[in-house]
Amino acid sequence: MKLKLKQITTALLLGSTLFGATTMSYAQNSSNATLIEIPAQSIQLTQNWDKVFPKSDKVEHRKVTFKNRFGITLAADLYLPKGIKAGEKLPAIAVAGAFGAVKEQISGLYAQTLAERGFITVAFDGSFTGESSGLPRNMASPEINTEDFSAAVDFLGSLPEVNQEKIGILGICGWGGFALNAAMTDTRIKAVATSTMYDMTRVAAKGYNDSVDADARYKMKQELNNARWAAAKNGYADLLPANNLRGEQITKDTPKFIKDYSDYYTTKRGFHPRSVNSNPDGSWATTMTIGLINMPILQYANEMKTPALIVHGENAHSRYFSEDAFKAIGSTDKELYIVPNASHTDLYDDVNGKIPYDKFEAFFKAKLN
Repeated sequence: MKLKLKQITTALLLGSTLFGATTMSYAQNSSNATLIEIPAQSIQLTQNWDKVFPKSDKVEHRKVTFKNRFGITLAADLYLPKGIKAGEKLPAIAVAGAFGAVKEQISGLYAQTLAERGFITVAFDGSFTGESSGLPRNMASPEINTEDFSAAVDFLGSLPEVNQEKIGILGICGWGGFALNAAMTDTRIKAVATSTMYDMTRVAAKGYNDSVDADARYKMKQELNNARWAAAKNGYADLLPANNLRGEQITKDTPKFIKDYSDYYTTKRGFHPRSVNSNPDGSWATTMTIGLINMPILQYANEMKTPALIVHGENAHSRYFSEDAFKAIGSTDKELYIVPNASHTDLYDDVNGKIPYDKFEAFFKAKLN
């Protein structure tokens, strides 16, 4: 009996079986894995000024990198107010968004403007996008993208010019939801603001205005997971078609917000070659939304204690995301600010002078005092 038990134990440890030829045949006919080789990812960072907004002469700018806790290296633009005195420690803000944009677009404009107003700021590309690392490209993750904000806080807190007790974050569009999620998770964040916010997990699972029901969602998951067969053969690098229409594709029946996205991302106003939303040849990875659909953020919104400023446009199709998030978050120090006559993309840049910079400045100065 002892001998038989020893034989069974040995067989289990060796990954074989004493009870039939099927497993043995499978093992004999399978190739054995003996080595894992992962090629190093090399990204050449662009050092010249290639933003879609003009460079300010009121701030110092430099390209920086830092890692998140998943080992992904994030590329970012650091903006410092000119004239920082020796030994002086300033409040700092990490900025990201919109979803599918890069730091050379919206987040960089916000970061540079807030740096002009006395904050040390960093605008970063999220994992898997822009100049940041991460494979496959153009992927998203509710956990990793939330972590990206905390990694930016780590970086800012390491700077000698920054007061670790005075760090806030600002998320734009889909990164607004991730910013709120980060503020619920990371107690070091002393203030959180959002602009023209989306909850990407909600819209991925339920569609706009929660129009997708459980049956439709199941069908969507079937399609996404069936797409994995082909994607897996290509390292999950397959991309969806361009996600913004070009001028000739827009008709009188195209919804206004779709036209607005196109006007920003595909024209000189906001086009950037590294932006997922600007790319004419492809957009997000085909399997990107799988995690967003089944892993909702903001589940502990009622427990958030961080001061919050939620900003949205009066005429934005996405306004309900901000209004519902504002109701859900538990912080007693919160404000919902609706910008009169503003659409979603009016808060992407200053073409129409709609971004309420004074409001953001006053909020962060009050909360990071």
